[in-house]
Parts: sequence; structure tokens; C-alpha cells
Amino acid sequence: MRPSFHPRLINDPFSDPGLYIPFLYEKRALLFDLGELNSLSSKDLLKIDHVFVTHTHMDHFIGFDMILRIFLGREKVLHLFGPPGIFSHVEGKLAGYTWNLVSEYENNFVLKITEVNESNIITKSYPCREGFRAGDAITETFSGLLYDTPAFNIEAAILDHRVPCLGLSLTENFYINIIKEGLKRLRLEIGPWINQFKKALYDKSDMNEPFLVTWKEKGNIVGEKRFILGDLAHEIALISPGQKIAYITDVIDSPENRLKILKLAMGADHLFIEAAFMDRDRDSARKKHHLTAREAGEIARNAGVKRFTLFHFSPRYSHGAEEIQKEAMEAFQK
Repeated sequence: MRPSFHPRLINDPFSDPGLYIPFLYEKRALLFDLGELNSLSSKDLLKIDHVFVTHTHMDHFIGFDMILRIFLGREKVLHLFGPPGIFSHVEGKLAGYTWNLVSEYENNFVLKITEVNESNIITKSYPCREGFRAGDAITETFSGLLYDTPAFNIEAAILDHRVPCLGLSLTENFYINIIKEGLKRLRLEIGPWINQFKKALYDKSDMNEPFLVTWKEKGNIVGEKRFILGDLAHEIALISPGQKIAYITDVIDSPENRLKILKLAMGADHLFIEAAFMDRDRDSARKKHHLTAREAGEIARNAGVKRFTLFHFSPRYSHGAEEIQKEAMEAFQK
């Protein structure tokens, strides 16, 4: 059974953090953190519609300029979420360039920036054709749920890294697996209609409603078949519980952080968690507000995750990645 999203770290564990999350059968992706993005192609980047920045230290935010350049001149909206202060950091980036020609662009790229605070979220729009001047702010209450769709939701918590730093989790509401044998029986080809079919199920549409399957060649509709939505679902859909992914980086191991992290990561199918230092160097970890490998393994164990991936290793261990993995796994298996 193939999950509907397939997260992968953008870089090796000694390089800039970042988690790329593309969606199966969809030309879309999410991005957690904006470190160096050179390993992603332009095609990968253009799939991104939502970016979640944990904090704006350089290794988590330097990729902003690259994604901005790729999106300029395109009819797209990019949603970017970040911790308190994200407006001034984005505006500082934008102020570094001259925008005297953008009013002539045919397409209007729009940045939608959302600042996440303890009790509210504030959103501003920055249209490219207006020189990225900020629009009016919209404020909403915030209690943990940051982004909600019929298919999945994203939760966040503000953690302590000497600056506010977002911890993130993505939870799929349920997963729709397409049964290939059912497609063959009905003589249906995989195509854009599958996303429309899944959306109807996620939206809890009336199962007695008609559903039209169409297929195209060279952009033209060449065939169609009509079904009752429930009948089609019975033939080609296997519905199972969705997966959960958590992403934790740049935090000190304090009791308050632990509680928030465990709430975000509890029962995750896959936890991506930093392990900046070995436990023998925990004094350095405390001083720099990072986790040790042992602490990462303990958190993974206490959260009951199915698997975890470590990243964000200190360069001092450039020849000791296996030792970091071993220390975390020993803590996880206790």
C-alpha cells in the first residue's frame, strides 16, 4: 500500500535541514524549512505551495531567495509560515532587491506570509506586481492547528531554541489506496480524474452521487464513463488510516520542550529529529540549545514512533555518523 505523501530530507545529515514532501498523483509538495535547496530541481520546487520555516537562522532560511527566484513571473500563490518575527525577516529579504519592473509582469506571483504566535496567527499578502508591498493583516486564534484540509492537517508548537522555533507534524486523515485490479476490470486509465475522485471521498460527498471519469489524449477528452461514486469506490478504493509525520529541529531538551514535542510526535509513523551532538558533548548541546543523539532516541521511544530519521549533525562528527545513529538507536530500544 503506497502512502499519499513521501517525505525526504533535502540534504545529507551534516548539511542544511529541510524536508520535502511531494504528494502521489499530484503536482504539489510541501516544504519544512528553507535551507540550501540546490538538490531540488526547478520541477520539484514549482510543486511547492506551502512552506513551513521553523526559524530564520541562516541554515534554515537561506533557500528563500532561490524559491523566490523560481516563482517570480508565475501565476502562483506561495504560503509561508514562520515563527514570531517572520514578517520582518521576509521583508528584509525582499528589500534587498529592486522591483521597478514587476508591475509589467503578465502573471502575478503572491507571497502569503503567516506568523505563528502562542495564541494567534497573523497573515499578510505580498503581491509581486505591487512590488511586494504588504496588504492588510488578518489575525486568527491559534491553538495548535496551523493548516487544515479534508485530506490532512498540520499542527505546530513554538519550541525554545533561544529564539522561538516551530515544531511540526503532518497527519493524514485517511489514506485512499487505488486498486489497480479494479481499474483493469473497469478498463480505466490512471489520470487527473483520480485526484478528483479522492477529493470527493475526502470531502465526504454523497456516495449516491454520479461521478464522471474522463480521459484525455494530447489535452483533448477522448472518452468518458459514468459511475455512482459509492460503486466506483467499492471497485477501486481501499481506505485505511492515514500516516503521521513529525519534524523537530533546533531545540534544547527542556521539560517544556519535551512535553510539546511528545504531543506533536506521539504515534508518528516517521519522526524526523535533529541529533546535533553526542551525549558526551551534552554541555555543548545545552549551550547551543540542541538535542543530543541519546535525547533524540529517548524522545522517539517515548512518543511511540514507528521509525525515526536523524539529521542536523554537528560538523565535529563528520567521520562519526554511525556512532550518532548507534547512540540514538540504543536509547530508542531501551
